[in-house]
Amino acid sequence: MTEAYDSDELSDLEQRIDGWLAALAAENERIVAVDRDADAIRWYVRMRGDDKEFTTVWLTLGQRTLRYETHVMPAPEENDAEVYEHLLRRNDRLVGAHFSIGIEDAIFLRGEMPVGQVTQSELDRVLGTLYADVEQCFQSLLRIGFRRRFDA
Repeated sequence: MTEAYDSDELSDLEQRIDGWLAALAAENERIVAVDRDADAIRWYVRMRGDDKEFTTVWLTLGQRTLRYETHVMPAPEENDAEVYEHLLRRNDRLVGAHFSIGIEDAIFLRGEMPVGQVTQSELDRVLGTLYADVEQCFQSLLRIGFRRRFDA
């Protein structure tokens, strides 16, 4: 089991994450906003995309893990089985993240890492991975799950 961090260790890591995200935002023009949730140790990193206008990654710090996730698309209107097969096949190639079904059957890309592995380079890798994976699959998922809208 991953070791739980105490409040002082989490507070120190929280401050480092604040600094890392500020530095990433300053050097990466794709990052358009970094915000904090006032009620939880949670960050929102909003990135401008090409295929998907914006991708927002939520980072949530717990005692044992840093969870990360992004909303990919709403529940498909049609061809559900084809969408889910496409996602499962993509899951096989992903490292550190996976597609899942979330609230209102929407599609999310999620992952987590032990708190002890959180570094600036890992945060950069996580944000880059989620951003790239969403950009690579977004248009094809829309065309499968909302085909009638594209055929009109």
